[in-house]
Amino acid sequence: MTWMSLTVIYPIPDVGWADQRLNGILKHALEGRQVRVLRRAEELEGLAGQKLLFALPLGDTGTNLEYVKMLSLLRRRPKLLEGCTAGLIVDGATPLYTKSAASELVLAANLAGCAFLGRPLVEGTGSLVNFRIQAKNLNTDLMGAYRSAARDLVRRLEEESFSRQEQPELLVLHASSHHTSNTMGLWEQVRSRLGGGFTVTEIGLRNGTLSDCSGCPYTMCLHFGEKGGCFYGGLMQEEVYPAVRRCAGLVMLCPNYNDALSANLTAFINRLTALFRQTRFYDKALFALVVSGYSGGDIVARQLISALNMNKSFYLPGRFALTETANDPGEALTLPGIQDRLDQFAANLRSTLLAP
Repeated sequence: MTWMSLTVIYPIPDVGWADQRLNGILKHALEGRQVRVLRRAEELEGLAGQKLLFALPLGDTGTNLEYVKMLSLLRRRPKLLEGCTAGLIVDGATPLYTKSAASELVLAANLAGCAFLGRPLVEGTGSLVNFRIQAKNLNTDLMGAYRSAARDLVRRLEEESFSRQEQPELLVLHASSHHTSNTMGLWEQVRSRLGGGFTVTEIGLRNGTLSDCSGCPYTMCLHFGEKGGCFYGGLMQEEVYPAVRRCAGLVMLCPNYNDALSANLTAFINRLTALFRQTRFYDKALFALVVSGYSGGDIVARQLISALNMNKSFYLPGRFALTETANDPGEALTLPGIQDRLDQFAANLRSTLLAP
């Protein structure tokens, strides 16, 4: 069988014109490479361990029926993409839907075993105005910036791999009470399963310890970021930034607050921008424990994907999040099958971060 450098998963759009621009982008990005292209859900077999490029044309309605079939298959087959690593290009005809479709696809593929590069998304909105800054930096037009971003994504997908360490440090961030939090209870169980080889740093972002980002001008944020700090200082500058620099893995402990991350965890992500001006986080893996009182854990997981994987460039290992539903204190530890899921989550942390 002929070796294929990449497998492109490219669902056929509902209308023929919807993928015309994406065809051109792919032709440029994949030039000189031998690839296999899969366009229908029933073709998604035997993909374990491969490098994948998802190419999703959404047209003007933000829909693609063949993609929906693929999404359904991913959700039904939790090992379909075991050991794969992927990036994605999402192309639409309006300013809407591209980012939400991307996070939906990444979560489904991730739960099926697929890892994603840091910053795995190349997003073409209808006007391509989202490429304005890149076009200026590259001294090209919007389409030129789009083509360049797609080609660079393919190069990174082929060349990059996540490196494990002999003594990795885990940074664990939370904003919860140790005594009543189901999320903290799950983390304590995971930590007890990790075994040796890790350094673990836990930082609590409780009320009064962290100010949110106030949207400083770009040049001010860049200035302080280059010095390793932030204009607003405090816990972020003194403890969190140094721990982020050191860590190989970030574990976010996320109770579901009104189908969203808590205010302090959101503030952490916003304030991380100053450090991101200076460095990228491709070599740091993102994990999460998400507990919802009733439902919506997938919404919080997608927020983490959008903010920290797609935006801030953290590597997303397969099955990065353990999502549970529990309300009363301690309930999460009594859920059916929870001990097995905790074992699997801890094993995933070890296999992702710890060198053999």
